Amino acid sequence: MRTMKAAVFVKPGQIILDEKPIPKAGPGEAVIKVTTTTICGTDVHILKGEYPVKPGLIIGHEPVGVITELGAGVTGYQIGQRDRKSTRLNSSHITIDGCQAEYLLVPDAMANMEPIPDDLTDEQVLMCPDIMSTGFSGAESGRVKIGDTVVVFAQGPIGLCATAGAKLRGATRIITVDGIPERLAISKRMGADITINFREKDPIEEIMKITNGQGVDVAIEALGTQGTFESCLRVLKPGGVLSSLGVYSGGVTVPGDAFAAGLADQAIVTTLCPGGKERMRRLLNVVQSGRVDTQQLVTHRFKLDQIEEAYDLFANARDGVLKIAITTE
Repeated sequence: MRTMKAAVFVKPGQIILDEKPIPKAGPGEAVIKVTTTTICGTDVHILKGEYPVKPGLIIGHEPVGVITELGAGVTGYQIGQRDRKSTRLNSSHITIDGCQAEYLLVPDAMANMEPIPDDLTDEQVLMCPDIMSTGFSGAESGRVKIGDTVVVFAQGPIGLCATAGAKLRGATRIITVDGIPERLAISKRMGADITINFREKDPIEEIMKITNGQGVDVAIEALGTQGTFESCLRVLKPGGVLSSLGVYSGGVTVPGDAFAAGLADQAIVTTLCPGGKERMRRLLNVVQSGRVDTQQLVTHRFKLDQIEEAYDLFANARDGVLKIAITTE
């Protein structure tokens, strides 16, 4: 039996590099040789035991790779073609093997694989299936319109993509909030007009001052804490939308006073990462146009053999890490 290297969940607090069988494609499936992947905040939640994952499962859901096998019924693709697998953060993310490995089995291949244009590198498209799709969906679900004032709380990778998404949808005043100056600087390049360092200024007071006491049309929450969720509510104007992208592993509550006791005609919407090949086609078009540069989010690079070291760096947010590119070759 041929085997491959893979990052395997052992138990809460332990993900190791192990040997696993190379998958075989069944009907409707494909196998890709993973060339580049990354670590997501969701993977850190898995590492911490905050999602129920079966021991022995391969982790990861953001792959770029080359097709090595096509199962029966899969047409329109070729062996050796470079593809991007789209994933959706749902039960499948924690019940089937992922892509932090040398090879990946792609279920429903014709719905989930999108060819990558030859002029784009792995790193240019690495954010498309999750980080970019999720961040953009924060602006889409928030119904950002031309002329809107938008605030994005937290400028990690997803928050930065939410900032870019708000810009693409026509927001004319985008405010970003974070406590790390380097991330605020990147947010300017991604489309922010005004940045607020919450370690230096009270963001709620500052945002209400900027908007002359009116509040914002759309508040996007991209961290997943009670504090940032409440802050979004407190700066939202009547009739506004709170678009929630955060993963609230510790739970979240809606304070009545911040919600104006439900009388302000505000909406709270949540978004799961949209997937599918059509979604990927559109995101690849955005990258190819040059309107959004997500490659600048890649701050560190590791080989698959170093993935335990990469997890340690990413999970502990050291050395200014935003995203890590992990290559298998």
